[in-house]
Amino acid sequence: MARSIQLTIHESQQELEHYLSNRRSATSKERLQMLYWLKRGIAKNRKELAQLLHRNEATISRWLLRDRSGGLAKLLEVKQAPGNRGKIPDEAVARLRQRLSQPEGLHSYGEAQEWLEQECGVKAAYKTVHKLVRYKLQAKLKVPRPRSLKQHPQALEQFKKN
Repeated sequence: MARSIQLTIHESQQELEHYLSNRRSATSKERLQMLYWLKRGIAKNRKELAQLLHRNEATISRWLLRDRSGGLAKLLEVKQAPGNRGKIPDEAVARLRQRLSQPEGLHSYGEAQEWLEQECGVKAAYKTVHKLVRYKLQAKLKVPRPRSLKQHPQALEQFKKN
């Protein structure tokens, strides 16, 4: 027979229920469910927990070790890969942000792409510059509304008066 788990759970049953109902990620819920079942006495050892959670016993052991070493915060911590560094250096992004904040700004993403290449020496694809300016910097390009070439200046002035 498997050895019972010697673990002191500092959170109360009500706290664990509250955490369970407020969590959104499945990984956090699984780990909290494990603690909740241990607290209530539904599962007594790793084998029972592994069967209830449909996980390997080694996974349960690893989770319990994390809980022992750092508590609930360490147990619920989900590590993420750092990802790839951006193609455009931080210094160039700062200079581009400053250029976009000026009153004249830039008129197109192609112009921003050329500006980066000339001023900062950064060669980046159009799509990369578009994502940077539009979504990361959340900048709007300074483009005036189109005007008809056939429009008369006197008619425009008269329209503004009325």
